[in-house]
Order: sequence, then C-alpha cells, then structure tokens
Amino acid sequence: MTQFQESKPKYKQTPLWVKLLLLAAFIALAGVTAVLVFNAVRSFVTSWEITDLPGIVVKPSQDTTPETGGTSEEGPSSSGPDQPSLRPTPEPWDGASRVNMLVMGLDYRDWESGEGAPRTDTMILVSVDPLSQTAGMLSIPRDLWVSIPGFEHERINTAYRLGEIYEMPGGGPGLAMATVEELLGLEIDYYAQIDFYAFERFIDEIGGVKVDIPETIKVDPVGSKLPRNLPAGTQVLPGDLALAYARARNSEGVDFDRAVRQQQVIMAIRNRLLHHDMLFTLIGKAPELYAELSSGVNTNMSLDQAVKLAWLLPQISEQNIKSGVIGPPDYVAFGKSPDGDDVVKPRPQNLRLLRDEIFTASGITNPEMVNATSKDKMLAESASVSLLNGASTPGLATRTQDYLDGEGVTVMGTGDSPDQQTSTTVIDYTGNPYTLNYLVELMGISENRILHRFDPASEVDVVVILGYDWANNNPMP
Repeated sequence: MTQFQESKPKYKQTPLWVKLLLLAAFIALAGVTAVLVFNAVRSFVTSWEITDLPGIVVKPSQDTTPETGGTSEEGPSSSGPDQPSLRPTPEPWDGASRVNMLVMGLDYRDWESGEGAPRTDTMILVSVDPLSQTAGMLSIPRDLWVSIPGFEHERINTAYRLGEIYEMPGGGPGLAMATVEELLGLEIDYYAQIDFYAFERFIDEIGGVKVDIPETIKVDPVGSKLPRNLPAGTQVLPGDLALAYARARNSEGVDFDRAVRQQQVIMAIRNRLLHHDMLFTLIGKAPELYAELSSGVNTNMSLDQAVKLAWLLPQISEQNIKSGVIGPPDYVAFGKSPDGDDVVKPRPQNLRLLRDEIFTASGITNPEMVNATSKDKMLAESASVSLLNGASTPGLATRTQDYLDGEGVTVMGTGDSPDQQTSTTVIDYTGNPYTLNYLVELMGISENRILHRFDPASEVDVVVILGYDWANNNPMP
C-alpha cells in the first residue's frame, strides 16, 4: 500500500446543541418517553438565545393556553416566567424516508501512541422507519474481516482510519459508511462519531450510570489508571469505568459480549436521562460542554434534521425497537487473516436476514412472515432480476426467463455475458436475501457463487450469470 504522510483529521465543528439533540434522539431509540423528548425539544427551541437558527421551522400549536407554574409528580412545569406560553412544533420528518445512522466510537489511543489517524473501537448501525414506526440497533464487531471499498480486505475498524489517511471522499466517516453499506446492502444517511474522552465526560456529566453486572469482570480504564475488577451486582459507574466496562474484551464472548455490554450502557444512559431535569441541565450547560467536548463529537446531521428526527422517535413504542449483534455462529465464522491474525468472517446471506429482522417490518420476525414459504418471502421482497448467458447454449437466457417467470421471479431482461462461466453466479446489488435464497434452492446454485456488490444505482437488484452447470443440468422443459 502506498505510504502517505499522516495528519490529524480536520473535522467540521458541530454545535453542541445539534449534538445534544442527536444524543436525545439516539437515547430515544432505547425507549425515552414522548413526554421527555417533547419537553426537552420544546424547552430548548423556545429558550435558545441565538438569532436566526438556520433551518428550523417552528410553528405554534393550536393549544396556546398558558400553563400554570408549579411542580407535579411528573416534574416541574415547562412554563414559567422565563419561557413563552406558545408550544412550538418543529416540522416533522417527511414520514416516508428511512433514516440510517452509523454511530462510531473512536480509539484516540492511536493518536497517543503515534500510530496516526484513529480506528473505530465501536460501530452501531441505527435505523428508523417512520412508515412502520419501527427502529433497530445492530452492533458490528471491530474484527470483522470485510472488503473496504478502494482497498483490500481488512478489519472493519480500519475503514475510518484509511479514509482519513488517504483522504477518501467523506474522509474516515465516508469510508466507514461505504464499508458498512457494502456489508449489509443498504444506504446509510448519517454518521455520529464520539471519542473516548467525550464519552467519559458525558457519563460524568449525568452523574454516572447504573448497571447490573452479571459476573465479576476485569476492566482496564483508558489512560494511566490501573486495571481493576468490577464485582457482580448493580452499581453506579463513573465515566471511566462505564467506558472500560463497555470496552472490556476478556470475557468468553470477547467482542460479542462487548457489544451486549455497550447496549446495556446505552440503556443505562437512557434510564439516567429519564430523570426529568437531566436534559434541561445539559442544555443549560451547553456553552461549557461545547468548549470541552466539541472536538470529540461530530456528525453530518444538521440541526434541522436533528430536531425532526428527535420529534419522530418518540412515536416509536419500545416493543417496536429491536437490537442485535453480528456474532457466531449464525452471522460470522472464526478465521485467520493472510498474516495469520485472528479475525471473524461474515456470513453475508445470514447477515442480510439479520438486517431485515432488525430493520424492517417485513423481516422474518414479523408474525405474517414467520410461517411464509421461501417463495412468499421472495415475492414480498419484489427484487428485479436480469439473466446473462454465460454458456455456449443458444437461447439459454430466454428459456430460463420463461421458467423463472412461471416461478414468480421478476425477470427484467436477458443478455449475453462477456465471459463464459462454468458455474452459475448470482450478483446481489441491493441486498435481497430472500430472492437469493429462493434462486439458490430453485436453480441449485452453490452458495460460494453468490457475490455481494452493493450499488443502489444499479438498474436491477440481482444479476444471474448462467453457467454450463445450469445449461447441462436444469429442470426446464
């Protein structure tokens, strides 16, 4: 690989008020109530003392009756001498577009050790579907051996670093997003990135988080602090220990247990923020927090988008929020890199099934789809297919189109492959696990001949290159 001079990545500064809203939105994914987010967003937008906030559309609701002051069991009233009586309603999300965000934690120890741009220590893909009012979180292990666009196969945690070093389009976040897009076969709209220090500092700012540790675990805080054992049981962890607990890799499940602990800490943050005054306190301290944390939290989401997303998430009930971890044995296999290092290799077909379980209402966990046949699932996916003749048999693609049409497959066209194929090959451009499974079963295609090349601009979803195996042995009349 060509060596380039490394330099510390330059980030566009994101105002803390955007970051706080993003954090509120992300925590809402874990189940924050509509009242909490409504009050937080309302109080923030109406009391912010900056002229001409860009992009915000604030509309007074029809209920303009001033609220009475005082304190109730639900917490202090949101009106008072320092707040207006009108209730603002931010412009909602458009109600149709799926929202996908890659949340990344960066390991700035790479900087401290002189190794250059940081790798990602944590990757969590968050997805929200406003139509079905569902949401999901998927944890991605850092040792996952994947194809990084523009580079060879590497651990997925190096994608961010390579994007920074080689100044790829979008930098580190852009290449990390493109890598996950290719892995899972879906488009990612936004990213949110936080470094270790900002995470620790935020946990301390909210007074620590309460977690129930299932068994004694050894943790190693970042920095010069000595390792220590955290005993089993419920306890409140400050920022450094919360981070160390979420990052610990010495349990039996290594990265996969880490992912579960990270989601546990996210839920603990959510529970802490449920205290009625916590978000108000954070917003009130925005100037000081901005000065301290702004270089460690970055996103490409605008304030307008953050407000709209925060307004959307409370509509999603807790039972419609799913979570998962890419782990063994169904979704990865243990293996070695070419250098002999331990890595985990993805099982692409199963990953796309997991993706659909977590991120779509029509996944196999949907009651209507649990008992569906493979053909029913293929039909529900509605993928378009193109056939290319990779054998010397005249008319093979046309005959196959007639056959597949009769089996319910949507064949959009046929043609000749520029190269002859011994074995039939399937290329999936947009992530269609049910269609691929159906074709594999129907045509006897080897799973080793299934390729995943994510390209949302592709004219068709799936291309099948017919080989000599299909030409010489098929059930067509």
